[in-house]
Amino acid sequence: MEYIYATLMLDALDKEVTEENLKRIIEAAGGTPDEIQIKQLMAALEGVDIKEAMKTAAVPVAAAPAAAAPEKKEAKKEEKEEEAKEEEALEGLGALFG
Repeated sequence: MEYIYATLMLDALDKEVTEENLKRIIEAAGGTPDEIQIKQLMAALEGVDIKEAMKTAAVPVAAAPAAAAPEKKEAKKEEKEEEAKEEEALEGLGALFG
């Protein structure tokens, strides 16, 4: 995640997002840069306009937490129902073996 933050910081400061600049930011924050992660990030960002991506991603990301809350409750209910069914099935098996 720190590599994404470093990328956003460079972009916000109108600095070029390069491997060397990412390394410098990670080191300045007290971290140890991971060459592989930096290379993967650079490959993923190839041809991406970060400012444009932020504009298009800002609305769905902001709306996601509000929409996720009811889904979590439903998932928990389903999980409890599944556990209850499993317990019933195990009780049935216990009756078979006495």
